[in-house]
Amino acid sequence: MPHHGSHVHGDPVFPRATSTVAPDPSRFFAAPLLSAPLPTNSFFQNFVLKDGDMPEYIHPYLVRSPGGGALDVCYPSRTHSPSSVTQIFVADLTVSDAAAGTAQRHVVSAFDDLSVTLDVSASLRAHLVRGCPYVTVTTAAITDICVASVHALVEVGSSGPKNKKWRLRMDSGQTFLLYASAPIHLTQATPTQLSATAFAGAIRVAYLPDESMEPVLDRYSRCFPTAGHAALDPNRPFCVDYSWRKEGHGELLMLAHPLHLRLLDQNRGVRVLDGFRYRSIDGDLVGAVGNSWALRADPVPPTWHSTRGVRAEGVAEVVAALRADVGALAPAAVTTTSSYFYGKAVARAARLAVIAEEVGCADVVPAVREFLTATVTPWLDGSFQGNGFLYDATWGGLVTLQGLTDSGADFGFGIYNDHHYHLGYFLYAIAVLARLDPGWGRQYAPQAYAMVADFMTVSCSSSKSGSFFTRLRMFDLWTLHSWAGGLAAIPDGRNQESTSEAVNAYYSAALLGLSYGDARLASLGATLAALEMLAAQTWWHVREGEGMYEEDFSGNNRVVGVLWANKRDSVLWFAPAEWKECRLGIQLLPLLPISEALFPDVAFVRDLVAWTLPALERDGVGDWWKGFVYALEGIYDTEAALAKIRALTAHDNGNSLTNLLWWLHSCGPTPASSSSGTGTPCSGSGLAAVAGTDCTATGSDGGGQHE
Repeated sequence: MPHHGSHVHGDPVFPRATSTVAPDPSRFFAAPLLSAPLPTNSFFQNFVLKDGDMPEYIHPYLVRSPGGGALDVCYPSRTHSPSSVTQIFVADLTVSDAAAGTAQRHVVSAFDDLSVTLDVSASLRAHLVRGCPYVTVTTAAITDICVASVHALVEVGSSGPKNKKWRLRMDSGQTFLLYASAPIHLTQATPTQLSATAFAGAIRVAYLPDESMEPVLDRYSRCFPTAGHAALDPNRPFCVDYSWRKEGHGELLMLAHPLHLRLLDQNRGVRVLDGFRYRSIDGDLVGAVGNSWALRADPVPPTWHSTRGVRAEGVAEVVAALRADVGALAPAAVTTTSSYFYGKAVARAARLAVIAEEVGCADVVPAVREFLTATVTPWLDGSFQGNGFLYDATWGGLVTLQGLTDSGADFGFGIYNDHHYHLGYFLYAIAVLARLDPGWGRQYAPQAYAMVADFMTVSCSSSKSGSFFTRLRMFDLWTLHSWAGGLAAIPDGRNQESTSEAVNAYYSAALLGLSYGDARLASLGATLAALEMLAAQTWWHVREGEGMYEEDFSGNNRVVGVLWANKRDSVLWFAPAEWKECRLGIQLLPLLPISEALFPDVAFVRDLVAWTLPALERDGVGDWWKGFVYALEGIYDTEAALAKIRALTAHDNGNSLTNLLWWLHSCGPTPASSSSGTGTPCSGSGLAAVAGTDCTATGSDGGGQHE
């Protein structure tokens, strides 16, 4: 549903502050929206940043609002190489209010999970609905319309009754169809420009990829969506339901991306049109007819421990490393003030407590508890020196003290970059400590829930700090994965590098729900983690010959470096493409029980490791990155990986020898009969046993009803 509402009065838990680096949202959001928390990592973010004139990918079109009452529509072509795949924006078709002045700037008048509404002028409104094969504009009054292109219009003809359908063929070889709810008479003033006077109603434009698709576009042209909603029901985990608000007559035609098709419930009456396809950087978008969709993922319940337990022959080695790692814990040794690296440090320690329970080494747990109490508490009570969490009321979200005045500090946390990464690490530590020390957990529950609410609020009326935060800040309910990029206007749109850190955020929130006995939070976290993993496997994990990307790119890559809305890149934010061990590592860290579900395809893991191993022969490759490569190698060759892990002299600052040994001795090809069964709780450990949820769902790989 469109976004409406207001901030409530009260306490956002963390101190309020005013950012000096976040942009002013009042330039582009309609006034009624400004009193509520605003999205910072959304699919339409470019429309509200800087001049608002950078394109966004509203599948299947790149759409731009250049000002002057105009809307540019592009069916993008792609350039590709072994290092990247990029969609190219060209203003193939422009629809505008002929009376609007050049200074006219659009306003976002409504938005929701599946759409954004742009008032490009006082008279012309664009309903930009994701996955819609048509771009729809409506008039608020009788309006003179201009239709233009950067290409010459070589054929302009009315091909329907009463001038309600027009066919526009360009010298580029492209053809667009224009449908109108009322008669419209287009006259050609120049080779690139058409005009229509005194029009009132709806105009829909659609690119025609193939002549065979025209009857389908004709059939469904009268029904158009104006808004959409994606429902997450905690009582039905691992499910997402789409519904659209529509106008006009007939059935609704939308487009489904490959992950939609994998999850689409075939029992809900949606008809999939296999032959109706639009090209996309995310794979073919396939026609689906139906007013609502039901998506069903296979359950992945969150567990504290490994799924099969540490094998008996590995327990002693894990315990020896565990005692050494716990013995080295010292709050004074954590000298960083970075919210990211500090979060990794406390989550690393929390892992030691969980592993201690799994291998029956309860006597080390009190030392971990003391370390976590000393290191986590200052970030929650505001006594940490040099940084801390604050509340930005302008956009409605957490920022850090360092990020308040420096957009680059904490990797851009102050402009809403990477919130799920940083907070996810803290939440893992808080979840463990709240289980170890329930009294501490009760005392700091408001701060814990505020951190969750920052990126996992489902509605603006949540009783636990949700009214202060925007809906699902990072998670995109249409692409079914998160965006890490925040308030930076970039032509390629939002981006995300590390899918595994995104998974960690939702997994950690689910564990926090288990610690607090909050089944709703456990359900939501588990659902988002499961969807994030499926998206990672669909778009970040690259399989040669699969056809998702062009052959030169898929042949040269096994994982995407940074995935943008409009681009696939092999480079990382912090490393060149040739540092393949970094690309593998950033898609695996932190190493957790849920990591097995992120990499379930052993054949792909073999290919990924084989692709990466030659990169380790470079001079200067850090042992901390090698550890992640060997961890994946252990999925299919435990002994070889163990030998390599034992030879490492350093580990990632969020990892440890204990964690690597735990992983190798609990996963891999060894038969389950050799497991020690030590995944049971240890007396006095203070941690729960293997934890699941009472959430169940029926997964479906069905593709809907085909025709």
